[in-house]
Amino acid sequence: MTNAIIAVILIVIFAYAVKGSIRHFKGEGGCCGGGSGTGKRPKPKKKKLDGPVVGTSIIRISGMHCQNCVNSVTGALNRIDGVSAKVDLKEGCAAVSYDRAVDEADLKHAVEDAGFTVVSISHAG
Repeated sequence: MTNAIIAVILIVIFAYAVKGSIRHFKGEGGCCGGGSGTGKRPKPKKKKLDGPVVGTSIIRISGMHCQNCVNSVTGALNRIDGVSAKVDLKEGCAAVSYDRAVDEADLKHAVEDAGFTVVSISHAG
């Protein structure tokens, strides 16, 4: 009887773990410190640049799973002077506009310091 109770408890725990993992990888639910809930987080404020846009880069990023991840990457990039970022979770990339010369290494470090991996950086202008 004791073995049956233990087996049932383990099955229930396993079912909840699988359910949580599926929600996590679909970008739903809380992850990465985002807490619990519906997974719908407010979008970060759009940053306005001081001057005209002189260039744009596309940063391919791996490791983002939810809106909280997007918020982390957006905040990290927007903290760089002269940079305004728009991060797309589904595409796994950030479109970064800048109004002055920005070192590619600074962009990469900002994303990596936020806990994600830069796959590539390409320049669109």
